[in-house]
Amino acid sequence: MSISNNSFVAIFFLLLLSSMQCHIQLSSTFYDRTCPTALTTIRTGIRQAVSSERRMAASLIRLHFHDCFVQGCDASLLLDETPTIVSEKTALPNLGSVRGFSVIEDAKREVEKTCPGVVSCADILAVAARDASTLVGGPSWTVKLGRRDSTTASHTLAETDLPGPFDPLSRLISGFANKALTTRDMVALSGSHSIGQAQCFLFRDRIYSNGTDIDAGFASTRRRQCPQEDQNGNLAPLDLVTPNQLDNNYFKNLRQRKGLLQSDQVLLSGESTDDIVTEYSNSPRAFASDFAAAMIKMGDISPLTGQNGIIRTVCGAIN
Repeated sequence: MSISNNSFVAIFFLLLLSSMQCHIQLSSTFYDRTCPTALTTIRTGIRQAVSSERRMAASLIRLHFHDCFVQGCDASLLLDETPTIVSEKTALPNLGSVRGFSVIEDAKREVEKTCPGVVSCADILAVAARDASTLVGGPSWTVKLGRRDSTTASHTLAETDLPGPFDPLSRLISGFANKALTTRDMVALSGSHSIGQAQCFLFRDRIYSNGTDIDAGFASTRRRQCPQEDQNGNLAPLDLVTPNQLDNNYFKNLRQRKGLLQSDQVLLSGESTDDIVTEYSNSPRAFASDFAAAMIKMGDISPLTGQNGIIRTVCGAIN
């Protein structure tokens, strides 16, 4: 059997294309030809959601974070429970606290109208986080695109890989290092706690501890909405001063011993991160620059690209 030169050429290019797809890199121009309106469509949806509820900005940034830390930035967090999928939504760090799923689904639905089967839910999460930041005064950055969506979730990894509100500094540092994020990245990303709210049971021990690492007046104020028993779900802003503005005030709070969560205040506790906290508290520009850079790095955690993964039609389910 003979094979023509043209057939050899065709086979060569097919193999080359396959290789390229397997090793494709994320790119900010990924949808420029296939869905040029994608970013504008997503931005419109995020703007509407945040204008309706400022807290949603924090929720959307957290969604992207909690997705990327569990088997990479693959939208696994968005998958609902099925007979074959144990959802990450029910893992302890997410249960009853992670929110904003409907905002992502709405954005996906709008994108699907013009570009069906093109834009991944994982990319929508990444873009939504950036847009949410800018809508509450935080920095902007160029989002790299081309992620694909997983067909699996990991409830187990969601229980173990996400940082917790009671973690000591050493665990925070090692947890981020496991995701190729530096200590400086970790401190910068912690600055997202400049916005959003926390539930009473997550900071109760801290405000009733009478510890030397918490301002007495601050603790007294927080106790009004968080009694020693019951009302576990009562919400308090992570930053009392500018609760709806993504800024460096979070770091100023830490210097006054007014971090709400233990995992916040531990960043300024006489250890290796003190100098970074001090720098960010003094320089809004340094914080904004490092936060943007860290968000880009976080978005690079183990994406599915090329032939890996799928493009979900609905973010909460496998096609």
